[in-house]
Parts: sequence; structure tokens; C-alpha cells
Amino acid sequence: MTSATPSTGAVPEPGCSAAVTLRAGSEGGGGDSSMSVSQTGIAHTRAARSRVAVYPGTFDPITNGHVDLVDRAAPLFERLIVGVAESPGKSPALPLALRVQLSRDALSKYPNVEVRGFNSLLAHFVAEIGGGVLLRGLRAVSDFEYEFQLASMNRHLIPEVETLFLTPAEQYGFISSSLVREISRLGGDVSGFVPPAVAAALQAEWQRTDA
Repeated sequence: MTSATPSTGAVPEPGCSAAVTLRAGSEGGGGDSSMSVSQTGIAHTRAARSRVAVYPGTFDPITNGHVDLVDRAAPLFERLIVGVAESPGKSPALPLALRVQLSRDALSKYPNVEVRGFNSLLAHFVAEIGGGVLLRGLRAVSDFEYEFQLASMNRHLIPEVETLFLTPAEQYGFISSSLVREISRLGGDVSGFVPPAVAAALQAEWQRTDA
């Protein structure tokens, strides 16, 4: 299975009812100043963010395991943003635009799920869309060490965002995008592992690159 600390500026986030009061001292006198922020407003903002989850990954390609995870996570949140990372360091087999379109096609039946491509730091992407939860999939114990390290780093970069781990259904636990690519590239049948449009897109990509 695979983004910023809130600004201290004067403009609150949309939906934030925090009341800010400033008292300035005499001009040039270094007088007393204080700021009080409504705790109710802060709680409201955090609650609003917690209703928006981000599920990031390369999705090269999206698999039935990814779809299963979205199927179980979508009811938990008001909005679920599937963030398709450009990930040039991984040298994806499929271009970003195609990965985004395939993901949209595979997840079109979920009204509260939106698919977006991004090429920035995950922390920046999450902050940009106002996400409060990072959704990650764990297929096996071997995934845990990397995911734990990633979650710890994100906690430093975006401390207001929590990471939630979900495991796939047992019939999808062995599926990975890299295995799907390899099997498809060598002429194997991957129809049981990915949506039909993905299997067709992979074959078209191999034919294009081999031409």
C-alpha cells in the first residue's frame, strides 16, 4: 500500500470562532500587551480539522487493497482526501495525471472522497487542505518500522495532525503496487488485484514503452 504549523497571523482559519483581544501599551513606551484566545474557538478548529482525513501515497497503481482501505475509512470522516504524490524519487511507472485519474475512477462511488495530486512536502499538502488526520495502511509487521518513523517525523512537522493506521482485509494483505506492476509487466493476470481500468492502463503503458 503509501503533506506546517498554523501561522500566527491575524487571520483565523475558516470556521474558527476564536476571539482575539489585544491591549497595546503607550506608543513607543514598551507598555503592557496581552492576547487572550477563546479556548472554545481552538477546540472548534481542532474538531473541524479532525473531520478531514488525508490518505497519501504514490498509488502506482491504485490496488484493491487501497480501495478496501478507503471503503472502511470513508464513513469515519466528513471528507477523505486521497493525495497522489508525484514521488519522482521512486520513478513511478505511471505518470501522475494517469495515477490521479485511475484513482478517481476507482473511488468514484464514494461521495465524500476526493482525489488530488501533489508534488510538495506532505506536511504542506495536509496543511493546505486543512486535514487533521493522516491515514496510513499497514499490511504487515514489516511495514511498521518505516511507518512509525514517518509518523514520528510528521508529528514534528505538523503536530496538530494525528496519524491513524488501518490494516487491509485479509484477502488484500499481500497485494502491493510493486508486485502488481511486476506481474503485469511480465504478462501475468492482475485482474484480481486491481480495478479493471487499472489492469488495462498497465497493459497500455507497457505497450507504449516497449514500442
